[in-house]
Amino acid sequence: MPPRKVTGRIDWVGAVDWDRRLFDGIIPLPGGTSYNCYIVRGEEKTALIDAVDTSFEEELFTNLFKSGISSLDYIVVNHAEQDHSGSLPFILDLFPNAKVVTNGKCAELLTELLLIPGDRIMVVDDRQSLSLGGVSLQFLIMPWVHWPETMVTYCPEEKILFSCDLFGAHYATSKLFAGDDEEIRVGAKRYYAGIMMPFRTTIRNHLEVIGDLDIEIIAPSHGPLYDQPGQMIDLYKGWVSEDHSNDVVIAYVSMHGSTKKMVNKLSDELIALDLNPVLYNLTCSDPIEIATSLVSAATLVIGTPTMLFGPHPLALSAAHIVNMLRPDTKYLAIIGSYGWGGKAVETIDGMLNHIKAERIEPVYVRGQPDEQDFAAIAALAEKIAGGHRELGLLG
Repeated sequence: MPPRKVTGRIDWVGAVDWDRRLFDGIIPLPGGTSYNCYIVRGEEKTALIDAVDTSFEEELFTNLFKSGISSLDYIVVNHAEQDHSGSLPFILDLFPNAKVVTNGKCAELLTELLLIPGDRIMVVDDRQSLSLGGVSLQFLIMPWVHWPETMVTYCPEEKILFSCDLFGAHYATSKLFAGDDEEIRVGAKRYYAGIMMPFRTTIRNHLEVIGDLDIEIIAPSHGPLYDQPGQMIDLYKGWVSEDHSNDVVIAYVSMHGSTKKMVNKLSDELIALDLNPVLYNLTCSDPIEIATSLVSAATLVIGTPTMLFGPHPLALSAAHIVNMLRPDTKYLAIIGSYGWGGKAVETIDGMLNHIKAERIEPVYVRGQPDEQDFAAIAALAEKIAGGHRELGLLG
């Protein structure tokens, strides 16, 4: 992708990765991704905001050349993770006089992860500004927007926020700006669910800081830019809020049909009670699609058969991912079946130690569910409905 003009003084010089289908070895990327970085030209100095993944070093170099960049004074690093900064050593070799500009915590990580020499790094404090001549960069340190060293960079003269992972989307597109593309907003929610959701409380606080800025463009590190920034900020406010939907996410796997019958019965009972069950068969479901449903769902149910002495491995994996992402689910239930014995329920519940949801008594049956077991499933549905009524989700 060639360089693109963002404003009169700012160019996009990153890379679009159309082919990548997996991130961090676990996050599916159905729409690819991009690694965004930006050139800011002042009257006296020039700065590069972030870099790209190591595999796109050559494309970054080409875009810098096409943009007429023969020297760099500063390379601003908002985040040390390698998809942002992996090409930093390469860029520092190309521009031996350039200084890395970042905060103290990020500087520590850069020396550990990428072996960046300390004498190449300029450490800045929260809200410190750097003048480039006629245009400036202000650094806002926002720990735990994904990592503890994350910061964002604001250019007040151009009214643009370089937001790092915040407001990003794993989405490959030739569009520079998202516009009103609903598919891109769905991609942004997937990104939030799979990466940002564990940090919703700190993000909620950081959104208040961002709300004080005069922003006309949000320029994240992944996905398209937003020239209608209020729309994306409002979406994030909704995602990090404590509001819940009437959804009951049921993530399940079934080996010989018993657990599937229990799931179908529970789904029917919930629908009769005016709740909205959302079913995911773990043998064919995208884990981040499940996470996206959990952004606001009031209840999570995990269904698993017993394999030997414990839960099915797919249920174990789902529980582990949910526990990492820490959705603000209010109610949790476990259902399943066994043959001669096992501790599937105890194991799954123990893996969800970061989920603070109220536990509803599990339904764990031997063999095929009978009428008594189906009655227990109906009682479980009633308990879930009662919880949703307490939350004001049902009349």
